[in-house]
Amino acid sequence: MSSPFKAYDIRGIYPTQIDADLARAIGRSYAAEISPQSVVVGHDMRPCAPEITNALIEGLTAAGVNVTHIGLVSTPLVSFALGSGGFDGGIMVTASHNPAEYIGLKLAREKAIPLSWEHGIESMEKRIKSGALPADAAQHGTVEHKSFTEAYVDMVIRHSNSGRRLKVVVDAGNGMGGWEFPHVAKRLDLEVIPLYFDLDGSFPNHEANPLDHSTLRDLCARVVAEGADLGIAFDGDADRAGFVDEKGGVVTNDLASALMAADILAREKGPVVYDLRSSRALPESIIRHGGTPIRGRVGHSFMKNAMREHGCVFGGEYSGHYYFRENYNTESASLAVVAMCNILSRGDAPMSEHLDTLRCYIQTGEVNFNVPDKMAKMKEIEAAYPDAETDWLDGVTVQYEDWWCNVRPSNTEPKLRLNLEASDQKTFEKRKAEVFAILGTPL
Repeated sequence: MSSPFKAYDIRGIYPTQIDADLARAIGRSYAAEISPQSVVVGHDMRPCAPEITNALIEGLTAAGVNVTHIGLVSTPLVSFALGSGGFDGGIMVTASHNPAEYIGLKLAREKAIPLSWEHGIESMEKRIKSGALPADAAQHGTVEHKSFTEAYVDMVIRHSNSGRRLKVVVDAGNGMGGWEFPHVAKRLDLEVIPLYFDLDGSFPNHEANPLDHSTLRDLCARVVAEGADLGIAFDGDADRAGFVDEKGGVVTNDLASALMAADILAREKGPVVYDLRSSRALPESIIRHGGTPIRGRVGHSFMKNAMREHGCVFGGEYSGHYYFRENYNTESASLAVVAMCNILSRGDAPMSEHLDTLRCYIQTGEVNFNVPDKMAKMKEIEAAYPDAETDWLDGVTVQYEDWWCNVRPSNTEPKLRLNLEASDQKTFEKRKAEVFAILGTPL
């Protein structure tokens, strides 16, 4: 069985991969890793989340750490509490969009800086496996219960400057969006039609994963049936959002990022980071609206680091993670919804019309290939296009004036992931066939 210690978080099946004993050990190991005095902890709606959270807190306090327990919350709210409360660290107990049998932990240090495999998670796992955990502190830490919900909602609402009243259908997927969004929506001028707002970690209706477009079928149909202006879908821990236009069409997250960036840049100019899978329409739109596009690596730790390094006002990732300086350079699906509503409500143009101005390229989307020797195959791609502008920021990217592609490796599987885009259909079909011939049959 694979290790639950992953590239960006700790995640596995309960109780075979993650149980209360491991959660206690994670608490002690985390305390040894970053030496915090104070840590904020929250959890999602999964049935085992309270048990894992309590065990985690036992491990933290045994190591002498003072814990502020904020209870049932979304991941963005833990980030907000961590940053605004001045804590030394924060942990969210969640398995995000994974199926019901999973549980996990997302970890951060001060200022909501995430722990990744290279920066904390690997050494935590080694410490646990070797038994090199800290002994009980002479004085155990304390546990305080506190809410940051009102302050978080205040922060989100400050960014609303909408015009006409919108009708929106919101699919929470029985995840934490069904808890967070009602707090926000009651202070916005919206007509909200809710889908699957009941918190249920068994996910009885569909997986809470808007990146999987099959999970959006009910939302798309309801938007059309209700004559709504917009459809919104949250993932399990409400740190990602997906959108559907008034025709029931799925909005790709790179184009959603372009619209949000336009709203934010109208208030403040500055750099905007986007991940390199995104359409060229995104950096072009950032420039048109007075911003500076920053091309970044895939993955939340890389995006958050770029947000801090470049002082970005916003960041958009192809996966539906949207990053805001106001939430300490971390995700906030609610802030993303506010930005989209700001754009849509300040005129009469429907969402599909806003998107038509951005749909100037043809894309494959992300396509996966089973490739045992990933590096050899990426070098083959580079060699096939010797006159291209090539870089290795994240996998290999080859760029021409009329098309580009990125091929990057999976962190955990013998897979390569392809994104390809072209300016016209003929070029798209030709280059897609060439690259597929090198990579093999897509999965």
